[in-house]
Amino acid sequence: MRFMLLMIPHGYETAAPGTIPDDVEAVGAMMAYNESMQKAGILISCDGLHPPSMGARVSFPGRKPKVVDGPFAEAKEVLGGYWIIDVPSRADAIEWATRCPGSENEVIEVRQIQEIADYPPDVQALTAEMASMQAVKKTQA
Repeated sequence: MRFMLLMIPHGYETAAPGTIPDDVEAVGAMMAYNESMQKAGILISCDGLHPPSMGARVSFPGRKPKVVDGPFAEAKEVLGGYWIIDVPSRADAIEWATRCPGSENEVIEVRQIQEIADYPPDVQALTAEMASMQAVKKTQA
């Protein structure tokens, strides 16, 4: 079962553009956590996200795209990063989330990823090409 662990750092919603973690001790602890998931064979992906002040939101009022640049005044919680892990159960995903060396201003939301097999057969047929769409190649700049 795949799960996404979503890091929600309180206060990040108002972070200035270009804000990145600079606490060497905290980053080191987080890297050790990431490495422990990698060694356990459960880590699929993990990344930190730039603050919302550098982002944009696209909504669809009347089914037409409307773009709003960050920061977002109404935001109460925003994502600071994520992990995608593959573990046997929800309980295992939660247990891994509890191992994170987060600070008291951080929360991790644990969400199961919907698998194609979760959908009814007619919807599965529509999504037959999904696996090839998800193949992502990282290129060097």
